Amino acid sequence: MRFIVIAGFFISVLCCSAIPVNIDPLKKESYRVETIKMPEGLTNENGAVEFLPDGRLVACFTRGEVMTYNTKTKKWKLFAEGLHDPLGILVISNAELLIIQRPELTRVKDTDGDGVADVYEKVTDDFGLSGNYHEYNYGPVKDKKGNLFIALNASSPGGSMRSEVRGKLDTAGRDGADGRRQMFSSVPYRGWMMKLTPDGKLHPYASGFRSPNGLGFDLQGNLFATDNQGDWVGTSPLFHIREGNFYGHPGSLIWTKDWAKGNPFQLSPEVLDAMRTPAAVLFPHGIMANSPTQPVCDNTNGRFGPYAGQLLIGEMNKERIVRVMLERVDGELQGACIPFLDGKGLRKGNNRMAFAPDGSLYVGQNSHGWLGDEGIQRVVFTGKMPVDVYTMSLTKNGFELTFTQPVDVKTALNPANYKIRHYYYKYHKKYGSDQFGLELDEAKDIKRSADGKRITLTINGLKAGYVYELNLENIKSVKGESLENKLICYTLNRLRK
Repeated sequence: MRFIVIAGFFISVLCCSAIPVNIDPLKKESYRVETIKMPEGLTNENGAVEFLPDGRLVACFTRGEVMTYNTKTKKWKLFAEGLHDPLGILVISNAELLIIQRPELTRVKDTDGDGVADVYEKVTDDFGLSGNYHEYNYGPVKDKKGNLFIALNASSPGGSMRSEVRGKLDTAGRDGADGRRQMFSSVPYRGWMMKLTPDGKLHPYASGFRSPNGLGFDLQGNLFATDNQGDWVGTSPLFHIREGNFYGHPGSLIWTKDWAKGNPFQLSPEVLDAMRTPAAVLFPHGIMANSPTQPVCDNTNGRFGPYAGQLLIGEMNKERIVRVMLERVDGELQGACIPFLDGKGLRKGNNRMAFAPDGSLYVGQNSHGWLGDEGIQRVVFTGKMPVDVYTMSLTKNGFELTFTQPVDVKTALNPANYKIRHYYYKYHKKYGSDQFGLELDEAKDIKRSADGKRITLTINGLKAGYVYELNLENIKSVKGESLENKLICYTLNRLRK
């Protein structure tokens, strides 16, 4: 994902309202999408949305403004301005925010109680800048021990470096033989996840990222980040982040402590592949997601529907939000992805998301030079239980699908209603990857549980290292309703022992 940077400007306080998208009254949907009316004159390229303790929405926009929105009075108010590409907010209190922008992590604070920030304070800028247009920064998110995490985008071969840079310059972080096509890391710590400890020190935490436009925690405290398809990234992934791990893009390795292997781009793909940690979930390109963004965990305890504890992932290039269901197999997290919301009034450019105190989901959208839309929308659970796959779990010889509602015996036990194929994406420096090893599979020995909510099926010759793509054709609930989403993709890194 790329952005065009333009300076911010002042926005006045305006009265606004939520505009519901038209829904067919004869077919009540499980989720309703509303569009929030934005302040007049604001360039609505959203960089982050979060909620203050008092229930107000706070949003930043990539031209530099930070606005608050009272969800009851429908009024916007300018809180701060003049920031450079702000792409993440961590709320400290009603009057204090931490905001990641291009040059630094910044504390923005209202000390006199008038609702407008009067303190802008550097928290850390202990990372490099070369002036390359693609050096975006993401986060911060906070763990249970008080550590903050930010992610630093790699630099783009489509842009230049300035003659004066911040931090040490090391051109070994760029592929000299092929430098015009590879993302690179010539200043510290482009392509890294960084940890800011409570003592104020910034530490390199994990490497190998290309464009990790989104990071977040699940309810168990596991840290996740998405990345975007491109060189060394065959299809967009969701990574489970652990300290010291390498996630695949070579340029950042140059900033590894005691690195002594020279230009990492000169290492063979086989050597790099042996070093890297695979994605917990892959989003098949052109099928599931092309440009995934922020993962948010449903922490609403059922107020947003049946998916509490699962991850939702924004998508820039489609009118879609993706849902991720994870499980631990042989000690590692892996799992499946499925469309959560497709269309139904949702726009493209779904860049940032946050759950409101009432359990609804606010979605900030961005175009910023590429595919997408602009503004903020709200997704509300109507109370109608969706008919959908709740979880997909690996068994020793196939998969178990759990549904949100009991499914019809006749359609569920028909093998023709399961279109299954598997394939893998190649790890190489080429931009993206075709599907390799593509084969069709057959669902066998299909069984339905007594309560009608679980289907188990056997697939002969399950193989690790493949994506298993299922299209569930014509399966209906016992009430005769069709599935909300028929496409589901499971990333099988490890087999059940």
